Amino acid sequence: MSTDADEGRDELERLRERIIALDEELVRLIGERRDLALRIGELKAGLGLPVLDPAREARVVRRAAERARALGVDEEMARDVLWRIISSARAVQEARPAGWPERPPAGEGTPGSAE
Repeated sequence: MSTDADEGRDELERLRERIIALDEELVRLIGERRDLALRIGELKAGLGLPVLDPAREARVVRRAAERARALGVDEEMARDVLWRIISSARAVQEARPAGWPERPPAGEGTPGSAE
């Protein structure tokens, strides 16, 4: 006969396993998104278009924040994550080490390119 404590431990283990699976998926998606942004930068450069597009970056981050809000997710966290991913792709495009971007100004218009 199973006790409440046993059921609680089983559920705890299931939840932890689900978090591990989600973390793996998040990392995969972050990599895929960065690869797409880098490819877009290559295509823009090949077409003679400016690679850096701060206004576009700001729109991308605003869209993500709006989607987060609609889903009941912390929109500041969504903004921070997107700016971090954008900064990483921009660093690769500029051949410099990736790092946490400066906090964007109120309008979210940080300079850069990575879609």
